[in-house]
Amino acid sequence: MAAVQRLLRAAASGGAQTAAAARRRMTSLAQEQAPPAAGFPFAAEERMRRRPAAERNVQWVFLGCPGVGKGTYASRLSRLLGVPHIATGDLVRDELASTGPLAVQLAEIVNQGKLVSDEIIINLLSKRLKKGEDQGESGFILDGFPRTVKQAEILDEVTDIDMVVNLKLREDVLVEKCLGRRICSQCGKNFNLACIDVKGENGLPPIYMAPLLPPNNCMSKLITRADDTEEVVRNRLRIYNDMSQPVEGFYRNQGKLLEFDLPGGIPESWPKLLHVLNLEDQEEMKLAAA
Repeated sequence: MAAVQRLLRAAASGGAQTAAAARRRMTSLAQEQAPPAAGFPFAAEERMRRRPAAERNVQWVFLGCPGVGKGTYASRLSRLLGVPHIATGDLVRDELASTGPLAVQLAEIVNQGKLVSDEIIINLLSKRLKKGEDQGESGFILDGFPRTVKQAEILDEVTDIDMVVNLKLREDVLVEKCLGRRICSQCGKNFNLACIDVKGENGLPPIYMAPLLPPNNCMSKLITRADDTEEVVRNRLRIYNDMSQPVEGFYRNQGKLLEFDLPGGIPESWPKLLHVLNLEDQEEMKLAAA
């Protein structure tokens, strides 16, 4: 973590070229420190196809509790950097919608309420990365994966990870945010009715998150997810925290983990996240070109 912070500070003082060099150094440092992982049959082929960091775009992972906003920030960064945003949940849904033999196997697993195995998830991810490379994609942002140390070890065999951004938010705020989620039963869009305004106390900073209100035509069609109850949300957070700590430690030991405490909603958090990642110049250039 100290190495990541030093590199980010150096990047912040040296502009875009220094930022690129810092990210390349971050990748090199992490590769030097990475422990060996258990073998998987497809890993050797993937290793042979790896490209040096200087010849490709960023390869990042976003971690964080359910409801923290991983998908929101990962998708924003993917558009800014021109890299694909890959969520393993989407990969499973896409495969289920296909007609291949794996779709039948996945349907049985999902219908029985079982967890999809690490090998299936990694194979789906590996296939997605290869497809992207064949289409000329460079880099990626993984959303919410890996979730276990075993998955992280396997991922190390499949590809190189430059940096892992761990989004953090106070549990009381997370619970209130999750309980405010709504979905329009007609258009399928997500909204949030919670207006979070927590005063700072006991050394914790204040947090403000404005609601994401629906348009008038959606207001009467809003529904709540069946699992968005306080008991279920707190249980999900407990399970996630138990599982995530070893993964955070895995990447912290590799010098890749960057912890980011969300100071509020998107208007408050997005500029600060760009600053930490040394990407303010990149957004300014994109806005100027729009």
